[in-house]
Amino acid sequence: MSKLGTRSFTLLQTVTSVGLSALAWAVTGVRPIWSGSQPSDRQRIYFANHASHGDFILLSACLDEKERARTHAVAAADYWGKSRLRRFIAQDMLSSVLIHRQWTDEAQNPIVIMLSVLDKGHSLIIFPEGTRNMTDAPLLPFRSGLYNLSMARPDVELIPCWIENMSRVLPKGQFVPVPLLCRVVFGAPIALAPGEERRAFLDRARQTLLALNPRPQTHDAEKSNPVFRKTLCDHTTRSDIRHDAPGDD
Repeated sequence: MSKLGTRSFTLLQTVTSVGLSALAWAVTGVRPIWSGSQPSDRQRIYFANHASHGDFILLSACLDEKERARTHAVAAADYWGKSRLRRFIAQDMLSSVLIHRQWTDEAQNPIVIMLSVLDKGHSLIIFPEGTRNMTDAPLLPFRSGLYNLSMARPDVELIPCWIENMSRVLPKGQFVPVPLLCRVVFGAPIALAPGEERRAFLDRARQTLLALNPRPQTHDAEKSNPVFRKTLCDHTTRSDIRHDAPGDD
């Protein structure tokens, strides 16, 4: 690509990013709440609840321009790579990192791909549930991606982010947003404790994220949800955790 072409492409990316952020602010009036953390130049992994394709756009809109430019959402290649248009939007326009949740080639290993982005000094947005939560439970069990990243890069700050209302603004299967007020609550950073086991860390990270929910649901109500119980069983009995990586579908 020529220098002129590269500049034009970069300009298009910038315009897309700014335009989507402006749209997010206009439609949702999104209000970032920094509770235990503050905007920073530190490299970060933002981990959030996930119920809508608009989640990462809303979260990104809460970051300043410099941080937004170096922060990439992790998304599922099996959805966003289905067509050239989807891949162009996700990868080229939104600078998302596409991962394969079912992979066989080491080159497609989600952790390797995400670590390569971190090694460039960039930040990530991940959704540890691994898929959009379409249940009544406030949060699905976490998959192993967050733990694997924290093990490999303990110096990268882990910031929990609770996204409120986005699933009502852009429900599954819809493409026209409904104007509703939204909030993104940024919590205090967490870190993997010395000797902390995978499941203990993931449960703690999940509870930290749940604690940011402005409208918490009871633990009993969550456990009584049959979909939640099945998902919890699937995640805790999985013998091969290589495929447990955050994504979007």
